[in-house]
Amino acid sequence: MKVSLHFIKTFSLAGLGAGITEAILVNPFEVVKVTLQADKSLKSELPSTWAVTRKIVRENGLGFRGLNKGVTATIARNGVFNMVYFGFYHSVKGLVPESKDPLMEFGRKVLIGFTSGVLGSVINIPFDVAKSRIQGPQPVLGVVKYRSTTGAIVLVYREEGFRALYKGLLPKVLRLGPGGAIMLVVYDYVYNFLETRFSV
Repeated sequence: MKVSLHFIKTFSLAGLGAGITEAILVNPFEVVKVTLQADKSLKSELPSTWAVTRKIVRENGLGFRGLNKGVTATIARNGVFNMVYFGFYHSVKGLVPESKDPLMEFGRKVLIGFTSGVLGSVINIPFDVAKSRIQGPQPVLGVVKYRSTTGAIVLVYREEGFRALYKGLLPKVLRLGPGGAIMLVVYDYVYNFLETRFSV
């Protein structure tokens, strides 16, 4: 089955839209999570998630210095990942011929899903690094070094080199490669089952 450029764009833009929406909704939770994981001053206290959330809001508010710190980096990270992930999977799935052998067909879908997750991870990791630098503790207490997404990427590149933008790539690929394969393959099989079972 041929997949036109129109459909590739459609799959990619739908993924981008989903990623942007997800990022806006989950970013406050990301800020709290990163604070809990990285703020050394909280280690002795072991505060609750709600206590950390209140502390962030009390000290820095709901805006870009508080609960929505790093939202543009999260948007870039999630948007780019989902654009590549869903765009590649649905486009390539239509280009690679289906197999009548159930085991081979399962393998085909797993391989395409795995590749989608790996590609998405490789392309979006600089934004992930920027997000971690913006939301995590700054190198000098009281001085905000990493402010914007592009600014953080440029700063990391200048000070630490190109490889620093890919820190954590292996664990990310090991998580999102198989995770991507599992999610899309399960989605496909459940969708097909429901369509067959309940179609009129």
